[in-house]
Amino acid sequence: MGAAVFIVFTTCIAVIYYAIYKHLQHRRQFDGIPSPRSYPFVGHMLITKPDSSGFIDQVMGMASLYPNKPRIVAFWTFIMPIVMIYSPESLEPIFTNPKHLNKPFLYDLLKPWLGLGLLTKSAETWRPRRKLLTPTFHYDILKNFVYVFNKQADIMVQQIRKQLETSDEAIEIGNYVTLCALDIICETSMGKCVNAQFESESEYVVAVHRINDIIQRRQKEPWVWNDILFNLIGDGKEHKWALNVLHSFTQKVIKERREEFLKDSMVTSERLAFLDQLLLLEQKGEITVEEIQYEVDTFMFEGHDTTSAGITWACHLLGNHPEVQRKVVEELDAVIGDSHEISYEHLSQLKYCECVIKESLRLYPSVPIFARVLGDDQEVSGHIIPKGTQILVNPYLIHRDPSHWDNAEEFRPERFLPENCVGRNAFAFVPFSAGSRNCIGQRFALMEEKTLLASILRNFQIESVKRRDQQEFTSELILRPVGGVQLKMYPRPSKLVL
Repeated sequence: MGAAVFIVFTTCIAVIYYAIYKHLQHRRQFDGIPSPRSYPFVGHMLITKPDSSGFIDQVMGMASLYPNKPRIVAFWTFIMPIVMIYSPESLEPIFTNPKHLNKPFLYDLLKPWLGLGLLTKSAETWRPRRKLLTPTFHYDILKNFVYVFNKQADIMVQQIRKQLETSDEAIEIGNYVTLCALDIICETSMGKCVNAQFESESEYVVAVHRINDIIQRRQKEPWVWNDILFNLIGDGKEHKWALNVLHSFTQKVIKERREEFLKDSMVTSERLAFLDQLLLLEQKGEITVEEIQYEVDTFMFEGHDTTSAGITWACHLLGNHPEVQRKVVEELDAVIGDSHEISYEHLSQLKYCECVIKESLRLYPSVPIFARVLGDDQEVSGHIIPKGTQILVNPYLIHRDPSHWDNAEEFRPERFLPENCVGRNAFAFVPFSAGSRNCIGQRFALMEEKTLLASILRNFQIESVKRRDQQEFTSELILRPVGGVQLKMYPRPSKLVL
């Protein structure tokens, strides 16, 4: 008995010693990378703030401790190392190496909703799916969506006008834009309008907003990463309700559209939704019905909050810079004139408006931080970062790198005029990620943002209630303005009324 106890005790000591040795050995691999002081096993967790705003402030503050090249910093979540990169030069080997395309485990929390869609797939299965879906985002297909952009933008403008008729108080523009973007993404992805702008409290609309909130909160709370604990002490019950609502809706729409499609009643339609394009691929045996649902749900997730956030921040900036707003309106008058609808051809001519959107995305990228996992050891600015390390890419700080952006905090859309982009590092502006695993829907997003922003400015003069230095933000999956963006809105001449 005594010998057995001794063996067990000795084995435990040996295991603990080996674990300590391996952990310290692992930590030494990151010795050369800038990092605030941390401790073995607990890393920086003793000083990490639990709330999202506080945590992001710490992350940004950590970077400010090391503002000079190579602009990388390491921090530890218990025994897990994370390296944040905020320099285009340091990013280049990450984005250009095909071995670094996988996402970290936190993206797995999206799988109950999105399944194995384009966002959550491993690199090995992602490549053929991306190749398959890329043609569905061709300009010839996207231009047919402009009709939907216009239709929903008209409704948004009408809703704002109704509010202005009953009250002269400031309007929180993000609420109107978000509901409009939700209607657009539903109609373009599924061919089904959910009328979010008229029925903002409908079960489907509420489920979309709730599941986004739940996922973002869960990603920041390690104690509910485990499904059992999530269901016991987290938002598991509400998460299950939202999933049931969302999946039931998409399954029903897919079933109905598929039945119509098999009858050949939609093949000759001028405007095929994203779902219809996928059904064409299913007919060829290139994708299954289950995989169609994954991609439709993914498009819903990726194309809703990101776009509405981009437009909301653009409104905030334009409301603080009347001289820029005036230039955009002059361009709109010159290009669109008295035309009721904004056409695909109009969008391609709105060069200065596009500059405004890009400059807004530079200052307030919709996704301020995203992640990759190294598939192999990688040298970054003279440091060897080992395989398996999570890399945080920080567009918010990359877009403020003084080596590439002079007076980086200044809102200056002219930075994106063609002559001013010559020689700029390809990774200095990454609001849609970069490399082969960039955002497949970025053309769609820019077209939608142009249409909605143009619709707002053709109908209203806008003035921000808060200055830029007064408008706080919080970073979850999306960079959100705290309290929303409050605008004073004044109707423009009646000839522009939609």
